[in-house]
Amino acid sequence: MEKKVKANRFEGKVAIVTASTQGIGFGIAERLGLEGASVVISSRKQKNVDEAVEKLKAQGIDVIGVVCHVSNGQQRKNLIDMTVQKYGHIDVIVCNAATNPTLSTILEMQESVLDKLWEVNVKTSILLLQVAAPHLRNGSSVVFISSIAGYQPEVPLAMYGVTKTALFGLTKALASEMSPITRVNCVAPGFVPTHFADFLTRSKEARKALEDRALLKRLGTTEDMASAAAFLASDDAAFITGETLVVAGGTPSRL
Repeated sequence: MEKKVKANRFEGKVAIVTASTQGIGFGIAERLGLEGASVVISSRKQKNVDEAVEKLKAQGIDVIGVVCHVSNGQQRKNLIDMTVQKYGHIDVIVCNAATNPTLSTILEMQESVLDKLWEVNVKTSILLLQVAAPHLRNGSSVVFISSIAGYQPEVPLAMYGVTKTALFGLTKALASEMSPITRVNCVAPGFVPTHFADFLTRSKEARKALEDRALLKRLGTTEDMASAAAFLASDDAAFITGETLVVAGGTPSRL
């Protein structure tokens, strides 16, 4: 079913969204595309990229898909190169890729797992932006997708949460470094029942416990996160940079 949006804030703009063939990333790419952006989506598997491209094209969205495992330097470069070859510039980058390969406690975690968490959840976004920065136009925007877990890292997601805390600091640092050409902001989603977070909501009891923590008594949706990311990426947020927007239905996060 074709989705309708009332705004058209990204007409003539080019947006890259990483890890965007399903879940929150796909929702963001879809929203930006429906508001007029030319969208470049990516993920690790060609099959997933092809299927997501077809879904977006079916809604009239101008989209290309590129296989990009964010940990692969050549694939990161290829993502940027193909975008610039096709469209000539970049206006929006949404860094959505993340991993959580273990439920181990921090003190029991293997070094290889620690390395993977830091690499995918933090370092790859920096390396991608190093390649992309020369192609970002004046008035461009970067949006990091963090997590409410970054404010209160808890077992079994404690180390994942710590990497998401790092994105809050990275947002502040890059907002300063990339100003005034590019704004840099962050979305901290609450719990969204995507494939990535399926283990958290598999049982009715676990799902209800998460719902009860939110003042709005429900879990988030990919559309909720897409709306927030689109706002921060748009000119409606033209005087906002270095900030993190919590989108968690009132789940306790910060004062």
